[in-house]
Amino acid sequence: MTEMGGYRDRVAQVDLTDGAVEYHGIDDEDAEKYIGARGLGVKYVFDAGPDVDPMGPDNRLAFMTGPLTGTQTVMSGRIALVTKSPLTGTVTDSHHGGWSGARLKWAGLDGILLDGASDDPVYLVVEDGDVEIRDASHVWGKGVHDTVDELGEEVEGSVGKNLSVMAIGQAGENGVRYACVMNEDDRASGRGGTGAVMGSKGVKAVVVKSGTDMPKPADPETFKEGYQQAMEVIRESDVTAPNEGGLSMYGTNVLMNATEEMDGLPTKNAKYTSTEAYNGTEGIDVDAERVSGENVRENILVDEPTCHSCPVACKKEVEVQLHHKGQDMNVRTESYEYESAWALGPNSGHTDRDEIALMLERCNDVGVDTIEVGNTMAMAMEMTEEGKLDVGIDWGDSERMVDLIDEIGNRSTELGDLLAEGPDRIGERKDAHDNKLSVKGQSIAAYDPRCMKGMAIAFATSNRGACHLRGYTPAAEILGIPEKVDPYEWEGKGELTATFQDLHAISDSFDICKFNAFAEGIEEYVLQYSGMTGREVTEDELFEAGERIYNLERYFNNLAGFDGEDDSLPGRFVEGHPDAIPGQGASEGELAELDLMKEEYYEHRGWVDGVVPDEKLDELGIDIGPGTGVSAGDSAAPADD
Repeated sequence: MTEMGGYRDRVAQVDLTDGAVEYHGIDDEDAEKYIGARGLGVKYVFDAGPDVDPMGPDNRLAFMTGPLTGTQTVMSGRIALVTKSPLTGTVTDSHHGGWSGARLKWAGLDGILLDGASDDPVYLVVEDGDVEIRDASHVWGKGVHDTVDELGEEVEGSVGKNLSVMAIGQAGENGVRYACVMNEDDRASGRGGTGAVMGSKGVKAVVVKSGTDMPKPADPETFKEGYQQAMEVIRESDVTAPNEGGLSMYGTNVLMNATEEMDGLPTKNAKYTSTEAYNGTEGIDVDAERVSGENVRENILVDEPTCHSCPVACKKEVEVQLHHKGQDMNVRTESYEYESAWALGPNSGHTDRDEIALMLERCNDVGVDTIEVGNTMAMAMEMTEEGKLDVGIDWGDSERMVDLIDEIGNRSTELGDLLAEGPDRIGERKDAHDNKLSVKGQSIAAYDPRCMKGMAIAFATSNRGACHLRGYTPAAEILGIPEKVDPYEWEGKGELTATFQDLHAISDSFDICKFNAFAEGIEEYVLQYSGMTGREVTEDELFEAGERIYNLERYFNNLAGFDGEDDSLPGRFVEGHPDAIPGQGASEGELAELDLMKEEYYEHRGWVDGVVPDEKLDELGIDIGPGTGVSAGDSAAPADD
């Protein structure tokens, strides 16, 4: 039990096999060591076992908030979904914004643990600290949008006012390995296949009904100081300043033009480092500016909704009219994000702004990760070009892409069923490993590791597979936060990446939005956490918690069979690899010095060939599980011949 401020000290454990619900407090030591949300969620998933089948009933799916979620803390509307990924086989956590995290806290719960599997479709209703299991057979088979509407009416609330609905679409029901859990129609816990795990358990949705019972800080004066300091730096930042900063004006897609200009935008399945380098080489007309945040704001922006306690309002809602397959269509959707627009646009060989909006709407309704679906389609386009698919898809065929999203979500065609398996399994089935852009089975995001060397080591060492959000080094390499570093220089990027990884583990465990890190730092984190919980911590203690969480994830993965060999990059990015494709333009000739960066990174982490030695587990107080059996004195495994 914990009496620290910010927690409800109530976690619902739902046994879906038996239809039973139990309630537990949060162990005080666990709260101190792992904070909440991501960190505490990983601990709970670890307790269920690293060796479970991700799609089996023994895999646990945790919906977790942190001690700052749903409070007055700036940008505190997040929730973490933690499980063992069916896409990668690693531990994964995937977060979404909006209001469901805050409402879960306001409804009296810190989290929900889903165990077992229901024989029949169900959904959960959370209200007044309790969880009720209800029949969902009438919405099974429906898309996210219809599900949200129907369950919103059924629970007798108002979605967006006192109700949040976290639901899966057909992709989650059909076990698409990168299926999402969608919140309030268009906010996604996108990566890692959390929706597939939820579907395997027979759960269609979690509906949260609440008032606004906001937790109060245990130390109001310290919290007030931290809150005011956080607001001040957010207002002063060129990135986050409300109604002025790049993120506030253009959303995440403010990065499209910036990354294009430095030739760091992977294009045509990363054969090129920008659309300019690709444009005209094959008679194709592509231009990243057409799908940029600036273009979206000027031409198709209709609303700027925000999340709980967020002054930045980075979400951009768009509306387009287009003619698709002989039909005039009006499409309105949120989440015209940078990574989504890139994956479904330049990396797939086209820059049709309005067709991308339609693709985003389809992805949100069927419930698939936009980054992964765009990457798998680009992979399929390259395989088609090389004759590896009997029935494939051509570069830049945006009309076909729209239909293929539904085929993937429903596994309704041979190609859709294949692409639903994700890049590593596609590579295995079609002898196409050289066509994938994945690490540990998860595809990269919109940052070229030939241009941004920090992103190279961050992709490689991410515990949940290739990910820009484990350690967001573009903050330093593009935006100069906290200070500008040379994106092409590899030395020092191991330590920089580890620092970002630990810092983001802290914010993900609070759970507050990562975008605060464009302005806030560890000082603001210490004040807000200490003020809310009443537990005084130093900067070093908080950083140690972030390091502990990152090492617990790596320890989970080690026990699941992962080591340094899995800290890899696609060959086209790597210096000395036979498939290497050097960068072009401003990135002319650049490749990632992966082996050198890994050596530097492991030395800083204190790992042995990607494995956490038992001495490091002891140092960080990670006293669960059997240990890896690796000593800090062990030498790295010899390289393969």
